[in-house]
Amino acid sequence: MLQHTMTKRKTLIIACFGIALGLCIGTVLKNYRALEIVKRCSMRPTNLKSPNEIIGLNDEDTIQNSQRNLVFVGVMTAKNFIEGRARAVYDTWGKEVPGRIAFFSSEGSYSDELPVVGLKNVDDRYPPQKKSFMMLYYMFEHYIDRFEWFIRADDDVYMEPDKLERFLRSIDSSKPQFIGQAGKGNSEEFGLLSLEFDENFCMGGPGVILSSETLRRVAPHIPTCLKNLYSTHEDVEVGRCVQKFAGIPCTWNYEMQYILRHNSSGRNAYTGKLKRKEIHNAITLHPIKQAPLMYRLHSYIQGLKAEELRQESLLLHRDIKRMAKYLDVPDDSTYMLPSVSPGAIPEKDTGKRHFEDHNILGISPELNKFVPASTADLLDWSFIARSLYSAGSANPKQKIDSAMREGLEDVITEVMENINYYSRQRGRVIEFRELLYGYHRLDALHGQDLILDLLLIYKKYRGKKMTVPVRRHLYVQRAFTGIFVKELDEDFYNVTLQQSLSSVGLFGSLLHNSMARLSSHFTMASNLLAPPPDTIVFVLPIAGRLATFQRFLSIYERVCIVAAQHCDLLVVIFGQPDELIDHLQQLNELRSRHIYQQINYIQRSGPFSRGVALDIAARSSYIRQQDIILFIDVDMVFNVETLQRVRMHTQRGRQVYLPIVFSQYDPKRRNGASASEQVPIDDENGYFRQFGFGICAIYKSDILDDDINGFDKDITGWGLEDVKFLEKIVRVGTRQHGFLSNTAEVPLDYNEAAEQWRRLSVFRAPDPTLVHIYHDISCDVQLDPPQYNMCLGTKANSLGSTRLMEELFFNNRQNIDFITEFNRQKHQSR
Repeated sequence: MLQHTMTKRKTLIIACFGIALGLCIGTVLKNYRALEIVKRCSMRPTNLKSPNEIIGLNDEDTIQNSQRNLVFVGVMTAKNFIEGRARAVYDTWGKEVPGRIAFFSSEGSYSDELPVVGLKNVDDRYPPQKKSFMMLYYMFEHYIDRFEWFIRADDDVYMEPDKLERFLRSIDSSKPQFIGQAGKGNSEEFGLLSLEFDENFCMGGPGVILSSETLRRVAPHIPTCLKNLYSTHEDVEVGRCVQKFAGIPCTWNYEMQYILRHNSSGRNAYTGKLKRKEIHNAITLHPIKQAPLMYRLHSYIQGLKAEELRQESLLLHRDIKRMAKYLDVPDDSTYMLPSVSPGAIPEKDTGKRHFEDHNILGISPELNKFVPASTADLLDWSFIARSLYSAGSANPKQKIDSAMREGLEDVITEVMENINYYSRQRGRVIEFRELLYGYHRLDALHGQDLILDLLLIYKKYRGKKMTVPVRRHLYVQRAFTGIFVKELDEDFYNVTLQQSLSSVGLFGSLLHNSMARLSSHFTMASNLLAPPPDTIVFVLPIAGRLATFQRFLSIYERVCIVAAQHCDLLVVIFGQPDELIDHLQQLNELRSRHIYQQINYIQRSGPFSRGVALDIAARSSYIRQQDIILFIDVDMVFNVETLQRVRMHTQRGRQVYLPIVFSQYDPKRRNGASASEQVPIDDENGYFRQFGFGICAIYKSDILDDDINGFDKDITGWGLEDVKFLEKIVRVGTRQHGFLSNTAEVPLDYNEAAEQWRRLSVFRAPDPTLVHIYHDISCDVQLDPPQYNMCLGTKANSLGSTRLMEELFFNNRQNIDFITEFNRQKHQSR
């Protein structure tokens, strides 16, 4: 009995030992199998390049001898996104990384132009847990001793490499670091991610930064982490793995949400205004879901860098100017003119101011830089309130335009950032509340001067707390930087361009004319002839004004017909038949002189309406769908350059051209002369009519769009039809504003349909070749109030310049006496 008991106990001990030994062997074999999977995933990609060749890393480059071995950025992407998001990343910030970058995708992914790593046995399924861990192991296996930092990033993140480098060089990479925007999951996921109360993870979207020491501790345990996944979020699992095997959580830092910025707007993130504090301060921005948005953001960031460089150049100029004073270097010394050879300065020029002169750019900011030689050189200050009041403008009271408003916002924002730079140390913050008023002037040599009265709120939150409104005057000078001139090879202008012009102008015209003659006898391939430019159809509404009509026809004949500019003329004439005899005679005579030209007219017997005339002409059979319609007035003077601008700025289905014409002042009030075609383009002889939209160039196919549908025919008499027409164009321009060009993440059928939409934009620019000759304006009191007021405003603006009106007023002694008496009575009544 005792022997049987001993045998049974021995058997039980052996069985337990065997089970334990089997479990140990099984665990070893299982881990070995997982490690082999990792090894296979990190094998050389199918493009047969070595890991160093993929990222362009030399074998001799190390952390100690290369500045470009600071950080390795691994970007997770997919096959479908390589030519979209991944290429946008590489073309923008990827090439500027202070280290190397690679794009990790599924097995078989490859690119001749991008550093793409196709991970073995990894697909593009979401969530990309395996891809994320295998990417980290690939970094560890091939680059662990070649870089100080490693970043896990998505293909929809934007990084600022300069800020990233400054940030990383301020941190010790030899210690375990796990940097990112810390999270514990949203409200719906809280408590479901198997995180302990003291655990967190770095959100993957804005980027995760690991020091080489952290990756060295974690990478050998990646097989274990892959076998023990508790959620579907790869960034949560990476954070859990780092916490377990490196012993550190993600950085608990409030500022990380601003440094590594995640925008919760999803696909609409960073599609609007970019001039925001979060963009200016962040190192990474996430998400950028469309490749065009990545290029747009990069262009904006590059503009900010250019501004910083210009500011640094100004500071250097000021340092040189200050040092020259201490060293007693004369202002007119050639040593003060950098990059300018002595021969570049005219011998007879006795002035001291030249290109890149430190005496100009090196002056410290002050409001007395400009010294006028006489009272005529004094610079006028403009007053800024809710409107802009300027003495140098034809309309003294103007709306503050977008450029001025944006400039003021930039100045105030930058000043407030400087004021609050040490707010945390001082325990107070100053907030901008309102711009009460201000003054500004523009010095063409030095820059813009500003005097601003600001309402601020002073908030003290340390010690004795208080909130106090304060007013402060701000004196700012936005200095100009040096002029940058890019000179092209002389041969480009004197040889290539001349040859091009001569060959195209002479031989090209001869060839085209010869081919045209031959084509009347033979059938020729259409591709042998250069396609002619689109025809410009002049649409001219008119009632009466025979002399002015004759002048217009003379200009049209000289510019359009004799110069062979491919133009047609369509005149819409209002009046009774007996009133139109002379007008029709002029047209018929022009026809008889040029029988092959399209010179047509439409008669209307009703009251004159410009809107009706333009609408009838646009719908007529005289104009084809592919023709450019130029709506013009009989008082306009133009030349060949005008037509070139029309063709350049009018784009079918894309853009409408509304030139800003130069309107002549009444010449009789200035010098007693009569109106003529030769009008000097200056402030004393006229002004650019920015509020006029009557002269317009648009394709017929665009004007008959369902949302435009021609002109408003309910308006009779003078004016307002152009404003209504512009409103229609603007509405069409804002249609489908969110359209983006084709990228890998946008379905092709979306873009094919979107290409058919018309998205008309309005292009406006002053055209000094398009001049409105002065004529007396008579405003009919029977007009509707809006039309009548517009007519009176145009009539008043056409009388003369502000300076001329001032002279005429003060030259009359009765006016002076009236103003003096008026001011005296006003003062007594107070």
